[in-house]
Amino acid sequence: MENVVLTIHLLLALALIGVVLLQRSEGGGLGMGGGGAMTGRAAATALGKVTWILAAAFIVTSITLTIIAAQNAAGISVLDRLIDAPPPPARSAPGLPGADSLLPPPAGDNAPLAPTAD
Repeated sequence: MENVVLTIHLLLALALIGVVLLQRSEGGGLGMGGGGAMTGRAAATALGKVTWILAAAFIVTSITLTIIAAQNAAGISVLDRLIDAPPPPARSAPGLPGADSLLPPPAGDNAPLAPTAD
């Protein structure tokens, strides 16, 4: 289900980009050139209406994908996963002679941590 909605979402995004690029420019930024989105009038052209329809469908698929992702979530925060994860085991670098002496002794061993002078 998620893949179907995602595919539709991507097709809507491409169609929305195409329709916006096909519209004529009225000049000026932010609707300064002859009305546009800043005035109260509705879209008069067919491309304007198609743009609004595609934008609404894009928003609906965005919300649908968000709901699907929330349902598939495990309900655990990423930070909770990091805290609960055991630390990785200490490993020596392969092929280095004497690398095992760099590791601390096992927890049950009574050996001193520092070498003793004999």
